[in-house]
Amino acid sequence: MEFSASQIAEVVNGKVEGDPNVRINYVSRIEEGVQGTLSFLANPKYTQFIYQTEASIVLVSSDFTPEKKVKPTLIRVDNPYSAFAKLLEMYNKIKLNKTGISEKAHISKSASIGNNVYIGEFAFIGENAKISDNVKIYPQVYVGDNVKIGIESTLFAGVKVYADNVIGNNCILHAGAVVGSDGFGFAPQDDKNYMKVAQIGNVIIEDRAEIGSNTTIDRATLGSTIIRKGAKIDNLVQIAHNADIGENTVVAAQSGISGSTKIGKNCMFGGQVGIIGHLTIADDVKIAAQSGVGKNIAKKGEVLQGSPAFEISKYRKSYIHFRNLNDIKNKLDELEKKIKEINP
Repeated sequence: MEFSASQIAEVVNGKVEGDPNVRINYVSRIEEGVQGTLSFLANPKYTQFIYQTEASIVLVSSDFTPEKKVKPTLIRVDNPYSAFAKLLEMYNKIKLNKTGISEKAHISKSASIGNNVYIGEFAFIGENAKISDNVKIYPQVYVGDNVKIGIESTLFAGVKVYADNVIGNNCILHAGAVVGSDGFGFAPQDDKNYMKVAQIGNVIIEDRAEIGSNTTIDRATLGSTIIRKGAKIDNLVQIAHNADIGENTVVAAQSGISGSTKIGKNCMFGGQVGIIGHLTIADDVKIAAQSGVGKNIAKKGEVLQGSPAFEISKYRKSYIHFRNLNDIKNKLDELEKKIKEINP
């Protein structure tokens, strides 16, 4: 796929400065740019590279003033980073624009299949499943009975969606994600064994959510585990039964959210955050990586760190003391020794 500077400028509402007919077929970092690629300059600390890059086209801010001659054709835009992201999204859509149903896919007779869908080799579509228009289901995806998948959603290779779950519009599930496996419910018995508690609820993933590779989202015991609109869940995340993840909340890799915990809107959790069950976390809360949360967070917009997690400014002050514990101990030992010398 090739695009000219004038075509790109039209897409991003930019102004061409240089050759409007120069063409690119790929993208690159500005410091690694080669001919035939498009790059961008958004961070001032990379300005030096615009005078060295071999990229054919560079997106720059409307107010960028070069200090010397630049080789690439420039496209001036209000926000180079956002414009570049828009172009990447467009490129990705073109690249992933697959249609057609493989003869090697299994589709149950009672399933409903929309228009313009892609279903790859060895995919399985269960009884009464509903696949909406423009859905893409890559090879070896399992879609269980009664599953509903909204328009424009994509399930990459090896995704497993158990029965009765609901996936909204414009969702992305990356390779190996598992939606609707049993919640971790076991009742201890008098003989020290455990009786499995049937998990008969489901998972609802609302519109525009994205689920990372090998993430698992457990079905509810009763009711629903819910991933709300616009939430972004990274790779290798565990979300337990009956959890409720708020709109536009982002959860980084290797985090674990225990059962029946309700998380607010617009929260941001770093990698390896652990949250115990049955908690409520307010909107706009930020939790630093490797933190452990063991109590409700009621204050909107609070930022926490540590295990157990507490307010981040207090954590940073305490951390200074953590690092100096050995010195503090040595000083205490010296004081104790002197006191014994004074008062034998």
